[in-house]
Amino acid sequence: MSDSVEYREVDGSMGEGGGEILRNSIAYSAILGFGLKISKIRAGRSKPGLRPQHLQGILLAANLSAAKITGCQENSTEVIFSPSGLKGGRHVADTKTAGSVTLLLQTALPCMLFSQTACEVMLRGGTNTDMAPQIEFVDLVLRPTLEKFDIQFDLDIIRRGYFPRGGGEIRVRTSPIKRISAADLVDPGKIERIYGKCFVAGTLPLSLAEEMKRDVTQFLLDSHLGECDLDIEAVKENSANGNGSGIQLVAKSTNSCLLSGSALGERKVVPSQIARKAVDSLLESTSVPCCVDKYMQDQLVIFMALAPGRSSLLTCALTSHTKTAIDIAQQLTRAKFEVQTRPDGSVLMSCNGVGHCNP
Repeated sequence: MSDSVEYREVDGSMGEGGGEILRNSIAYSAILGFGLKISKIRAGRSKPGLRPQHLQGILLAANLSAAKITGCQENSTEVIFSPSGLKGGRHVADTKTAGSVTLLLQTALPCMLFSQTACEVMLRGGTNTDMAPQIEFVDLVLRPTLEKFDIQFDLDIIRRGYFPRGGGEIRVRTSPIKRISAADLVDPGKIERIYGKCFVAGTLPLSLAEEMKRDVTQFLLDSHLGECDLDIEAVKENSANGNGSGIQLVAKSTNSCLLSGSALGERKVVPSQIARKAVDSLLESTSVPCCVDKYMQDQLVIFMALAPGRSSLLTCALTSHTKTAIDIAQQLTRAKFEVQTRPDGSVLMSCNGVGHCNP
């Protein structure tokens, strides 16, 4: 490492010990301009080191920030990242697997927002995969929630890709912003509307989506959300690589808080079981009064840390991903987080952010 560059070191095995550490650490380095050394990458995983989607996320951030990198190859457990400034432009990241494009976006989006010029990135891989947000979550839940931080981006879903083939593609465009605004998401209001979609793609018939829709609707009617307005679509995706199916549900409150539930189709699993899983996921998200669910928590930490002043959000019990994201934010920035659990089970998560300003 060069003596002329400030480097900060991160233990990649801390906390949840996975991709969350990589995604956030690399983004902070690219945005704030310090050098970064990450060691023990995914040390506790069955296959330690960088996987294709992690590798592509680092390379994309490097392209966005004109960074020099060492150790950036598959299975590497140590990476040194030396950024030179965010410039914008057009970029492509392709996992060449079903690696999640939504996880790639978690690294890319903060960097894109603080670039000097407009950005366009093409992300290729899986759009709807296990252990990652579905692309519908990004479109229906993440994007409108980030608007409360005065963050906007355009998303085009060009082609959906599923496990194991991948081959999906999305295009994301941003314009540079001066700074992120602090947000105060603490008044959940009352759930008044449930919407979303049940989808199939490839050779799977529309009747399968319609069956999932019927079951989702009935399960919701039988739940504590049964009096809400319901607007669930059954959709056959026209542009997709391979077969896939799933459900994305959104609960919207009177104060425009968005909570979610989802499930992906599986071979030899009947539609009613997929519907049950999605509805149970949504019921869990709405089981305590909150404005942000467990699927959103960790994704907002970096924006709270970079915003000026105090941001607060009311959520449920923090996930291990969220706790790790907070630890990384406090280690690599001057942001300070406070977490308070309330008697009703909700959690108030607050942050005094660093107020990073685009030069």
